[in-house]
Amino acid sequence: PTPPRSWTEKSALVLRELIKAHGVELIAVGNGTGGRETETFVADFLRNFERPSDKPLHYLMVSEAGASVYSASPVAREEFPELEASQRGVVSIARRVLDPLAELVKIDPKAIGVGLYQHDVDQKQLAVKLDQVVESCVNRVGVDLNTASASLLAHIAGLNRRTAAAVVRHRDERGRFGRRDELKAVPGVGPAAFEQAAGFLRISGGDEPLDNTQIHPESYGIVRRLIDRLALGSVEAAPARLDAALAGVSTKEMARELGVGEPTFELIVENLRKPGRDPRASLDGPLLRSDVLKLSDLRPGMALRGTVRNVVDFGAFVDIGVEGDGLLHLSRMVRSSGTRVTNPHELLSVGQVIEVEVESVDPQRKRIALRLPGAAPAPERAPDRPREAQKSKPTPGKPESANRPPSRPTSARPNPPPTIDPLDQLRSHFGGDDRRRNR
Repeated sequence: PTPPRSWTEKSALVLRELIKAHGVELIAVGNGTGGRETETFVADFLRNFERPSDKPLHYLMVSEAGASVYSASPVAREEFPELEASQRGVVSIARRVLDPLAELVKIDPKAIGVGLYQHDVDQKQLAVKLDQVVESCVNRVGVDLNTASASLLAHIAGLNRRTAAAVVRHRDERGRFGRRDELKAVPGVGPAAFEQAAGFLRISGGDEPLDNTQIHPESYGIVRRLIDRLALGSVEAAPARLDAALAGVSTKEMARELGVGEPTFELIVENLRKPGRDPRASLDGPLLRSDVLKLSDLRPGMALRGTVRNVVDFGAFVDIGVEGDGLLHLSRMVRSSGTRVTNPHELLSVGQVIEVEVESVDPQRKRIALRLPGAAPAPERAPDRPREAQKSKPTPGKPESANRPPSRPTSARPNPPPTIDPLDQLRSHFGGDDRRRNR
């Protein structure tokens, strides 16, 4: 549907058939080349598409950062040997909606874009720090032992690329894992590796209900004692009875009675209360859309929801659903308490969904200035005075030559620097079109 062909009618017919054939509930649109044109096409299509009210259809803008790197990687060729590189990139974009962590670990973090100055720092030290961050995220969330890829398992504590591949190979040959203990049968996974990895691996619907929690197998005996002590009955019945049973119970005394520390006891209680809980469930979900805004639709003071696309020292760029991201400058940020923000990274993060207000719109330059609710409007700039009005008035009684300021020699007069709008300069480097930001 995008130029130069612009086959909108044919594309609409194909899209309609795909939605009906596969029961599509969400359309993922990449934000790379032609992303905005495709978004406009999808929004126009959804506006005229008849859908039951209980089954709404939305679209979602997805970052394409690193998709081209993945599509040409050995991992992608191994996963989809029959597809072309462009088709592998499309699959990657769609799977980022389903499980972004599981998909993004297949890409070198440096290819995703981790900061404005990532090429100016020591590359070895940067790679080490990025690997540490990825490993921390993967272990904090945990992975399903029966569905995780080798790329994802390789970031689990105690495992590496070789043992992760052995786990996947064992799973393919002998079927799914029923218990965490079965991991010990995988070649290369010894007692030390199992001890490190077991707490971060999940098995849903397995033989042991506690295998679907963050509780380490070493603490299973303590969990059983707690269930008996509080008369909870079983692990499956614990979520419904736990809060009532813990009413009036001292956490410190109970932990001492069980012979564990308070952090371990709190971890056990949290996982019994919500077994299989994904820590990411408390984060903001993606912003689903069914229509698209135009720059001409924006008005100062308009309240909108947007997704933070990039955070820099002077502010953040926010996608509010129009062509080009809006700039939320540091001076227009305030906390809920009304205090000013000195570091944007302390308040915002990439992917965060926030409420913003439109402060000003420049249609000619396609610039959008935003502010957080509660921030004072920016002071209006005084209009520039005409050059004629800036000339000094002659003093009565003096000749015209006496009213002229003394001039310096031509050779000593420096050339005036070119006039450059600092916001335009910053935006050209950091906030240009989607293609520039995603490279």
